[in-house]
Amino acid sequence: MQEQSYTNKWAVVLGGSSGLGLATAQKLASEGMHICIIHRSRRSTLTAFENAVSTMEGQGQQVIHFNMDAMNQEKRTAAIAQIQKEICRHNCKVLVHSIAKGNLKPLYSETNSTLSSADFAITLEAMATSLYDWTSAFAKAKLFDTHPRVIAFTSEGSSRAWPQYAAVAAAKAALESIVRGIALEFAPLGIRANCIQAGVTDTQSLRMIPGSDRMKEHAQQRNPLGRLTTPEDVANAVYLLCRDEANWINGVVMAVDGGEHIR
Repeated sequence: MQEQSYTNKWAVVLGGSSGLGLATAQKLASEGMHICIIHRSRRSTLTAFENAVSTMEGQGQQVIHFNMDAMNQEKRTAAIAQIQKEICRHNCKVLVHSIAKGNLKPLYSETNSTLSSADFAITLEAMATSLYDWTSAFAKAKLFDTHPRVIAFTSEGSSRAWPQYAAVAAAKAALESIVRGIALEFAPLGIRANCIQAGVTDTQSLRMIPGSDRMKEHAQQRNPLGRLTTPEDVANAVYLLCRDEANWINGVVMAVDGGEHIR
């Protein structure tokens, strides 16, 4: 079998300290890719993350990571300069956006604080426009390989109303639009950009959403296969989109949920 073009190339994961991002990094490392993770880890979670990094390195892959604010322009510039030294030009096969930083206040409440325009702006920057910032910066630094992938994680919430999810929903809808824009306007660089719409997945980010237990119960009932989506399910889909056979998939939102969305 011919060696895939992603082997010994680099995957850069934005927001890869846990959940979908970390599972993706682990999957791609197991398939022969070197890994760069941009993350924001608290001291309490850093040991678990570093153990995961050690495991990936034990598979023979290079792993570099930056514990930083991915939205800080100065830190992004410094990180990209370091990445250029580590991975060289034209060697990044996939840029994965898995940043989960959103405000979960209600739109209306008589007793609690509600979303402000600043809350919307912070959420949109973290979960949507930061993808463009990093994609553009990588393009200008000439880090992308030929036929590179840009992949972002969205949710059904981009088109549904969930309590206290309005800011994140707006960001997810914007993220999908940005991905379509990248697929169109970065096409001269050979970039294929797609969104993965993950089913309800029991991650730390999900547990922060009010009513997440009910969401999980409802999702399991809706799912034809009778279970929740796992981070590994999503990571497997990212891997499939990185393969040469996926070269003609571009500008789509792909449901990875076992059929949850059909009911």
